[in-house]
Amino acid sequence: MTRRIMWTLLALTSVLLVLAVVPLAVSLTARERVAYRESQRAATRVIAAAAEEHLSDNKPPTVMRQELDGAARAGDCAAVYDPSGRVVASTPCTAARGEEAEELVEEVLDGDEPEPPENEGWLLAAEPAGEVRRPAGAVVLARSADPLGSRIAAIWSWSAAIGVGGLAASALLPVRLARWVSRPLSTLDASARRLGEGVLDERADVGAGPPEVRRLAATFNTMAARTEALVHGHRAVIADVSHQLRTPLAALRLRLDVLATDAEGDTAAELGAAQEEIARLSRLVDGLLAVARAEQTTPRPTAVRVDEVVAERVAAWSPVAEERDVRLTAVSEEPALTVALGAGHLEQILDNLIANAVDAVSTGGSVTLDHRAAGGSVRVCVRDDGPGMTDEAKAVAFRRFGNPEARGTGLGLAIVHRLVTVNGGTAHLENTPGGGLTVVLDLPLWREIGHERGGTSRSLPVLKET
Repeated sequence: MTRRIMWTLLALTSVLLVLAVVPLAVSLTARERVAYRESQRAATRVIAAAAEEHLSDNKPPTVMRQELDGAARAGDCAAVYDPSGRVVASTPCTAARGEEAEELVEEVLDGDEPEPPENEGWLLAAEPAGEVRRPAGAVVLARSADPLGSRIAAIWSWSAAIGVGGLAASALLPVRLARWVSRPLSTLDASARRLGEGVLDERADVGAGPPEVRRLAATFNTMAARTEALVHGHRAVIADVSHQLRTPLAALRLRLDVLATDAEGDTAAELGAAQEEIARLSRLVDGLLAVARAEQTTPRPTAVRVDEVVAERVAAWSPVAEERDVRLTAVSEEPALTVALGAGHLEQILDNLIANAVDAVSTGGSVTLDHRAAGGSVRVCVRDDGPGMTDEAKAVAFRRFGNPEARGTGLGLAIVHRLVTVNGGTAHLENTPGGGLTVVLDLPLWREIGHERGGTSRSLPVLKET
């Protein structure tokens, strides 16, 4: 923003300077030239008036000589010509005599008004002595062009100084203005980022920047305070629900276990069914709590090696798979891939997906995990050769209780979807070639260098989905 404001004001100032300062300098230059020429012509007329008294009225040349001496003291060169073009009197300087001066004299004596030329740094001016049509002689005055050049150079120097000063001001003031606006905005952006990462007590500085930015910071603080109150209240409700539901469920299960000890026949069967319902209800409560915790997750991304986590989870679930006669394997074409996820999230995602897959396939089936680079992400696939899902079931599988074909709580894939999307990834379901279901995860690639995998995260229950 600082550069944009600076370049915009620089361009605007440059246009204004070109449209204002340059024409003004040109106008002052022309005015100075005219004034210099008029001053020269006035001095020439004074000498011409004195020369007329000598040439027409035959008066002594005393006054004419005095004017010529005054011109010489001023640094000018002057010469008086009679009607035949002969030099009558002149200053010691010879710049007013020569071919160009004689041509001017001829034109003046012919009654014309010649354009004064410039000769080797001298400006020439010629005036008739007496009447213009019938002059008694002519006067040529040569004046150095150096003072005029110095004045013109001063005009353009001041114009350039004004232009440079204007450009410097248009470069410095926008920087100060942009920093005055952008610094509190950058601070507010950092506060918003930390709030998004889960630092609920983060607040912005409301004492810096223009009034609009201060009001925005105050509004942000109000929003952050309300968000903190809502989240803490939600967590308190979850804790209360967890405590209030788990305790009576545990007590009920103990009572049923005691009753089932001495029960026989149909009573034992009914109590066994009741115990299964209590177990299912307990899993449902755990699942609801797990989903709520996942929805509250606002992770700080860390570098996670996919091959290491996949190998760990396959090793952890291999005993369960062997017990059910299911082949669990991991395949990797590009082992050294690192993704940006919250600490512990990939483990929780794979635990839920492997549990679903192992539970879904029949005896002798297989579950395969593989991963590879896919553009700017890492694609992780969990394939099984189980019964798969219908298109209708796949369309709602990531919703809470959305899968009508789920054997478990119906919350496992909802947790997976939440943990993947909160880290900036995507998840979708595909049919496995030859039959079965494939869960495809596109996880963001870790782009920073020099970070280690680390951190801890609260573990969520593994919930069976299919």
